Amino acid sequence: MIIRDECPPDSAAIYNVTKAAFATMPFSVGDEPELIDKLRDAGALTLSLVAEEAGEVLGHIAFSPVSIAGADGDWYGLGPVSVRPDRQRQGIGGALIRAGLARLEVMDAAGCVLLGHRDYYPRFGFVHDSGLTFAGQANPALQQLTLRGSTPRGEVIYHPAFY
Repeated sequence: MIIRDECPPDSAAIYNVTKAAFATMPFSVGDEPELIDKLRDAGALTLSLVAEEAGEVLGHIAFSPVSIAGADGDWYGLGPVSVRPDRQRQGIGGALIRAGLARLEVMDAAGCVLLGHRDYYPRFGFVHDSGLTFAGQANPALQQLTLRGSTPRGEVIYHPAFY
């Protein structure tokens, strides 16, 4: 398996993998594939990686800019991350997350936020931070990973494609 940047011919495979990955998730409303397309169309996919094996896309991860406390900067939102259902629980999602975070460090990003499972993401260094809010309130699923500098405080705002 290799992890590489998305290229234009991957968009249909990314859509299909993401749709299948989120189809049975109770927290999903099923709009994740369209979200990726909207981010791509808006030029807001700062980082879009695919996991590929034998020419097939097995998984995908997206990172897009976020603002915190009204300040645009060098913080990014992770998500969605998806893996083809028949290949889940084989480390592909974790490999995509680690590769993406390594790329953010190379880009000199200050940090990354996500809304995700509180038991899964700490293994990658993410922590819940009560100094950050989403939709006007604290959210236990909101987690951050500071890569450099200090962690900002305030409201996390994702790209408009998320809303």
